[in-house]
Amino acid sequence: MKQEYYDTVTKMEEMGVDPEYIQGWQGGYLHNPEREEQRVTEAYSAGFEDGKAQNTENFSKWAKK
Repeated sequence: MKQEYYDTVTKMEEMGVDPEYIQGWQGGYLHNPEREEQRVTEAYSAGFEDGKAQNTENFSKWAKK
């Protein structure tokens, strides 16, 4: 596993990023199948897409202020 993965998840947790976004990002980054439709949230979907693209630029938008 890349260190980037661990560093990014730690930073998201420290910033108070929505847990749904974090779970989506982790699933996308690891190329897991997406959740079943009834359990998908907006935050999860955004995280999943960013994780698939290994994008670390958008998660601050999901931090609790």
